[in-house]
Parts: sequence; structure tokens; C-alpha cells
Amino acid sequence: MATHRTKMLIIGSGPAGYSAAIYGARAMMEPIVVQGLQPGGQLTITTDVENYPGFREVIQGPWLMEEMKAQAEHVGTRMMWDTIVEVDVAGGSPFRAVGDSGDEYIGDTLVICTGAQAKWLGAPGEQELGGKGVSACATCDGFFYRGKKVAVIGGGNTAVEEALYLTNHSEDVTLIHRRDSLRAERILQDRLFKHPRITVLWNKVVDSFEGDPLAGGLTHLALRDTETGEASDFACDGAFVAIGHAPATELFKGKLKMDDGGYLLVEPGTPKTEIPGVFAAGDVTDHVYRQAVTAAGMGCMAALDAERFHSGLDIDLEGHAEPVSEAAE
Repeated sequence: MATHRTKMLIIGSGPAGYSAAIYGARAMMEPIVVQGLQPGGQLTITTDVENYPGFREVIQGPWLMEEMKAQAEHVGTRMMWDTIVEVDVAGGSPFRAVGDSGDEYIGDTLVICTGAQAKWLGAPGEQELGGKGVSACATCDGFFYRGKKVAVIGGGNTAVEEALYLTNHSEDVTLIHRRDSLRAERILQDRLFKHPRITVLWNKVVDSFEGDPLAGGLTHLALRDTETGEASDFACDGAFVAIGHAPATELFKGKLKMDDGGYLLVEPGTPKTEIPGVFAAGDVTDHVYRQAVTAAGMGCMAALDAERFHSGLDIDLEGHAEPVSEAAE
């Protein structure tokens, strides 16, 4: 077991974490990034990215994350292949975190960039058939359904993007939505409705996922009409749940303030939590925009604020943070 000390400890990667690391390293904060279970965040399971500034052509999400990671390392960031399982912020700076490896991480400032994870319906059969016909990531698993009939469940940007992506593999894609209109951006809706391989089923919810996990996997969805209550079966080989994401904030329950959705609360217009020296950036605190570019911007803000916080501290030889006295200034 080892102890790692830094002026800036970043938990989680992705656009927010890597951007915070780049700015922190350039400010001589010697940041450590503990990357977590999914280094690079959600963009590592996203294929085409066409709205990140600076690129005329469509780029690949995993490539973009690798480039951000490489840039952060180039300017002096230490990347740690570990997952934080315990955090102590109650005593103020320095903050302590413990990894699944048993290693301890001590940071004079803490930047939380743990992101968000896919939500599930909670319907019978969903988890039992996970990986056997049921998935929450078309870009991860779509290849396995080449030439097969697939369904996407949801009505927001995520669902429409998943449906459009799946047309690269399947000629029979059905979007199932519980309402009679979509919440996705208009440009995505236009693409969806014009696509010859996509059909939409309106006013339907999935009551259960049917099939045998040990013999063939998913066979069909048990649907219910939200207006008439009529039950029906929808035969398909694969079903992709795309109903949004939940913030990865379990570590911080009872330690930092959250809203009703579990997103970390910050001072409006800043990444500052209620604990001085602790900052939150990206999808872990943003349930409105949830874009790579906004996450990167918030990561930048968190690093700048962390450096300003740190500049008002005198770090003794034991690694404890103490306010600088007026006389010392």
C-alpha cells in the first residue's frame, strides 16, 4: 500500500477530469487523476463526435479521450489506474481518499469528476438478460446485432443517437417511447424520422424483457399502451435501454450536498461545493447540458478555482494545509 500526495487530487476522468488536469498541471499543482472504472468517461463508448469545437470532420470519442489524456500527462499529470472507494472531506484540506487498491490519496484540493452512468428501467428480466439481448450502450454492443432486429427504449437525445447508430448494423430498428413526442433535439429528430431503417412506436412502455438467459437470450418485449392499457409483444433480438443517466455520487452521500436527482450542488456559476477546496465538474453536477465541451469548460473552471484556493494556503512539511497569516503576506 502506498500514499500519494498532491496539491490537486482529481477523482474521475473524462473531459472534465482531463481538462482540470491540464490546467492544474500548467499551474504547477502537480495533479493526480484517479481514473476510475471507466477511464475517459462516457466518450469512450461514443463513436462519432461531430460537435466538439476545433474539428471539421467527425472524430471518434475514444480517440478524443486518448488525446486529452496524453496532453494531461505531457504537461505533468500523474494518471492512476485505481477506483476510489472512500472519501473524507469533513476535516477540510487536505482531503483523503482511499482506492480499491488500498492506496491512499491525499490532496490539498479535491476536484470531483466522476460523471454519470446509464439509467435502467427496472423492469423484470432487464438485469437477467443483460449482455444476452439487453444493453445500455449501442456503441459497445451494436456490432453483435448485425442483420438482426433491435429496439431502442427512450425519447431523448441518447435514445435517438443510439437508434441512428444502430442503423450501421441493423436494417430494422424500432424506437419505443412512452409518449407521443420526443424530447430529443430537433436536428436529431429530423434525422430519425427521415431514416428508412427506423420505425417509432408511440405511447408504449416495456413491462418486461422476455427470454431465457441460458438459451438464446432475449426473444421479445412485453409492451403496454400508455393510453389504452392494451398489452402486446414485440419480437426483437436486442433491446437498448436509453433513458438517460444518473450521477456517480454514491461516494459523497452524506458528505456533500446534492439535489433530488443526486447531482452535486455547487455555487451558481462556479464549480465550488459548500466545502472550501472541494470542487465538482462535468456530468456529476450538470443535469442540463451534459456535453463534452461544457464538461471540459467546467474542468477548467475547477482547476483555476482550486489553484486560487491553494495559493491562499501554506503547506507545511507534514502535508497539512494552514491559512497564510496576514503578516506572512
